[in-house]
Amino acid sequence: MAAPEHQGSTSLIFSVRPGVIVKHPAEVWKESSAYTRLTQKIANNFLVEQKILEALGPHPSIQDKPESRRGLLLSKASYSNLQHYLEANYDNILLSTQQRWCQQAVESVSYIHYHGVIHSDLRPDNFLVHATTPTSLDLWLCDFGSSVYKKLGVDGGQLPDPGFFDPNAEWTSTTATDIFSVGSVLYSIVSGHWPHKDLGPFKSAEDYRSYDERVEERFKNREYPDVDGLFGGTIILGCWTKEYLSADNVLQALDHEIKSTQECGP
Repeated sequence: MAAPEHQGSTSLIFSVRPGVIVKHPAEVWKESSAYTRLTQKIANNFLVEQKILEALGPHPSIQDKPESRRGLLLSKASYSNLQHYLEANYDNILLSTQQRWCQQAVESVSYIHYHGVIHSDLRPDNFLVHATTPTSLDLWLCDFGSSVYKKLGVDGGQLPDPGFFDPNAEWTSTTATDIFSVGSVLYSIVSGHWPHKDLGPFKSAEDYRSYDERVEERFKNREYPDVDGLFGGTIILGCWTKEYLSADNVLQALDHEIKSTQECGP
């Protein structure tokens, strides 16, 4: 079998044909003491993602539903995930593109919330960058393995990573969980980096661990990054401070700010 294009903690991504990838469950080392637990967790993540994608149906800002029994057969984005794209291209991203991405990110969350789904792992890694047309880069929300959908009784059993989770909130997935994460996703889009982090990738595993501890402590103390001068800054802060009761409220505020920015443009 060809080498995977991407390897995550629970999955392997292989190219099948132009525009299509298959997402396979990652293999766990059989001698591992955690073999049974990890195998069951991965299987549950795939079951959760499959059921949720089938229930959500098509949406322009969500990766297509699966069609394979052995793995998840999905549409392939033109580029990598948003995190990689920001790290490589942030200085060249136009404000109009940032605005569209912010809008698409919130639209996708509003859509899944309308259908009763909580993503529970919103971060730039879980948005894909796709060239819908030669001149338009758009976002697709992906990776529903950690999500919650009470209607079908599925739960990925995971909360967002530090920097995208409110440490003062209850340790359960709710729409408020996603809205806080949305603030950090929007911040990442317009600033080029995660909250309380510098530009560029982590230099080591220790650097990553140090960030987790630092950002969790600051958010716990309600110390938020400076958003003055950033597009959508007040909206980002509002997501972190529970100003918005729904993703729809965030989207309405964002649409208004985009319109105001365009009216004040050159």
